[in-house]
Amino acid sequence: MKQIVKILAVALVMVLSTQNSVAQSLSQDQERPETIAKAQTEKLTEALNLDGTQSRAVFRALVSKEVSYKKQLAGKDIKEPTVAASKKKIDEDLSGSMKKILNDEQYKKWLALKN
Repeated sequence: MKQIVKILAVALVMVLSTQNSVAQSLSQDQERPETIAKAQTEKLTEALNLDGTQSRAVFRALVSKEVSYKKQLAGKDIKEPTVAASKKKIDEDLSGSMKKILNDEQYKKWLALKN
């Protein structure tokens, strides 16, 4: 009987500790480029009435932008000329990708939403 109680207590402790570690990883996932891009894609899909193919392409373009931001801009002063130039280049690449993905009406709406 004592061994059963010990086993149940150990199992309970393991379950509770697993839930805690899952909660920590979920909060860390909010900073991942894929998570950020997914949230932005969902908003744009609704606002611009994107079809499935466009949504996937927009997602890939936004992930690329977020990864570039993290690699080239994270922790740097945006007022520094080289950093500002990098940001401008990344933004221009995104605009070019979006122009290819979206039709003219959607692209104009995206520009309005962006500003």
